[in-house]
Amino acid sequence: MALTQTFLQARDFLQAHREQYEVAYRDFRWPVLKEFNWALDFFDVQARGNDTLALWVVEEDGSERKLTYAEMSARSNRVANFLRQQGVARGDRVLIMIPNQVELWDLMLACIKLGAVMIPATTLLTPEDLADRLTRGQVKHIVTTVAETAKFAQLPSGLTRLCVGGEAPGWLRFADAYEAGEAFEPSGKTMADDPLLLYFTSGTTSKPKLVLHSHQSYPVGHLTTMYFIGLQPGDVHWNISSPGWAKHAWSCFFAPWIAGATIFIYNFARFNAKAVLDTICRCEVTTLCAPPTVWRMLIQEDLASYPVKLRELVGAGEPLNPEVIDQVRRAWNITIRDGYGQTETCCQIGNSPGQPIKPGSMGRPMPGYRVALLDHDGHPVQEGEIALSLAQRPTGLMLGYEGDEGKNREVMRDGHYHTGDVAMCDDSGYFTYVGRADDVFKASDYRISPFELESELIKHPAVAETGVVPSPDPLRLSVPKAYVALRAGFTPSRELALDILKFARAQLAPYKRVRRLEFCELPKTISGKIRRVELRRAEENRGDAGRRPQEFWEEDFPELK
Repeated sequence: MALTQTFLQARDFLQAHREQYEVAYRDFRWPVLKEFNWALDFFDVQARGNDTLALWVVEEDGSERKLTYAEMSARSNRVANFLRQQGVARGDRVLIMIPNQVELWDLMLACIKLGAVMIPATTLLTPEDLADRLTRGQVKHIVTTVAETAKFAQLPSGLTRLCVGGEAPGWLRFADAYEAGEAFEPSGKTMADDPLLLYFTSGTTSKPKLVLHSHQSYPVGHLTTMYFIGLQPGDVHWNISSPGWAKHAWSCFFAPWIAGATIFIYNFARFNAKAVLDTICRCEVTTLCAPPTVWRMLIQEDLASYPVKLRELVGAGEPLNPEVIDQVRRAWNITIRDGYGQTETCCQIGNSPGQPIKPGSMGRPMPGYRVALLDHDGHPVQEGEIALSLAQRPTGLMLGYEGDEGKNREVMRDGHYHTGDVAMCDDSGYFTYVGRADDVFKASDYRISPFELESELIKHPAVAETGVVPSPDPLRLSVPKAYVALRAGFTPSRELALDILKFARAQLAPYKRVRRLEFCELPKTISGKIRRVELRRAEENRGDAGRRPQEFWEEDFPELK
């Protein structure tokens, strides 16, 4: 109970000061825990006799499942006992590849109770991706759905294989877990720094790294995520995110349940903005988190015609363009609050509830985070790499990269964790995202932030998404080039290219001018982030090749001279 009390005191402090940023930032202290098992010491304690709705899953056909905190506690006990019977032990690696269905939450709670290490995986992975995860992740047990079992057919045998939602040859039935006993006894103590989660990063610039989190770095660290979102008891929180990515654990698991809120899920085969908005209204969702891609699709609807009950809106995953924020504010009189974090951390920087918001800014450091901007020599600057002080190490920081001590030394050097992201900080302490350190480039000796140019381009009515990269130029070294994906109803043409280039010219300073444009389908990671590294590589490798079929340069248009 003492462990729970320490954690609860930290949570209650942040909730009590949810709109008093200065007080929260100044006085918050991370709970100091030597032993801690979030599922046993916090969730189960909170769940005793608790009939509050914990999980609400709505399907596209209108069917739904609702489960209380007390029910989730009991179900996960059964699953934990069943897993133990199948040989899952403390420290074992369990690969979990399940979509947003109730069994996923049962399984995650059960693994925490057992002290097993979860490796979340998206159903978009290929057999080759899975082979890499099984090997590098040292997986002993696999849990997936009937539909996904075929992906494992040619992969190594000797692993425990559990199948959700039916039967498959060579796989154990996960449904049998609910016949196990309800009383659960842990096999021993869980130390706060024991490993809990192993995430493969989305790989926007390199091969996915293995990010290792502990029983406190995510379960306790997401106190700041709860604070950023503004979650309160009784909230119905929907985070539009797929399992397998860190953001799912952020806001579809830890943060809402830390707050005593309801996790809401709406499953759909294909995104439909109208259906999503109708569901938000019908189910009276109060807090919503969505990635920029979703927000860009939602604003194509008449938002003002939907009588939402929303109180808090946040964006995460990638920076949110100001134009999107403005359109939502005009429709609902609610400002989408941007925030910043990584798979390696919880929410580091954000616009917390009730605080002044500066256009384009991702906010101020979250309670418990000491953030610096550093140049290449490690000196503080107003524009530089986002770094976290290790002298006051935030609880929400990963244990490290599994099996890569060289990378660990690189990112944990000189008393700071180096994020690899670049930002600017103004005199009021507000941070504005510039881009990945690898993405920022020079043109005519000026530093160019792709995100800044992209934010202007998507204001054009035809532009749905865009990625800006340097294109080699003999005079300027490189010039900004935009790869553009169009909104529905627009088709690539010379006339449209000219119109977009004219629009960009009117919005941007001359040295930032977009000078080349190509219409295309943007390459993305399986988590939905634009792979600028592929776009850069396409430019670097073009040689002396002429224009591609849907490519236009400003010198193609005499009217731009």
